[in-house]
Amino acid sequence: MVNRRVETMEENRRKLIAAARKAFAEKGYAAASMDDLTADVGLTRGALYHNFGDKRGLLAAVVDQIDTEMALRAQEIGARAGDGWQGLLAEGAAYIEMALDPEVQRIVLLDGPAVLGDPSQWPSQSNCLQATRQAIERLIAQGTLKPVDAEAAARLLSGAALNAALWIAASDTPKGVLPKAVEAFTALASGLLKTSA
Repeated sequence: MVNRRVETMEENRRKLIAAARKAFAEKGYAAASMDDLTADVGLTRGALYHNFGDKRGLLAAVVDQIDTEMALRAQEIGARAGDGWQGLLAEGAAYIEMALDPEVQRIVLLDGPAVLGDPSQWPSQSNCLQATRQAIERLIAQGTLKPVDAEAAARLLSGAALNAALWIAASDTPKGVLPKAVEAFTALASGLLKTSA
């Protein structure tokens, strides 16, 4: 009996997140109606409040899901790039490029910071930061990067990629801004490379 109840709660969470993701992408956070959203999936506002506390909590769950998917996609792209250094650059560029995706733009890069505050404080960003720190530690150990503080370098690279993505999302010409952002990100990151004497 308890297992079935847990399964039902998880199913309700999934339904609400999927419906909110669609509504927030199409209408934006402010215009999305919680009554319409819950009715669309056959649930009550009580189910929403029970699972997420409020509309803001539901947005946080949606942002976490999308941001986690973005990080995984960027890591997959980075893994295909060859060596660790090229992988790190490819991962950052991939994250920046995802700012062209309308769902990512609206939910993660525009509504997310406006409603949830500083993205660097989101749990999904913290996970991404740790993965970047570990990659930098490996590259320092291999002698590819200068022996700088790995956490500082990870925070600055992650911040640069996030701010580039925010810039693209807020731009009137996102496709025009993208190559400039990726070029500047690559130039900044390349400053960490250890130069041979």
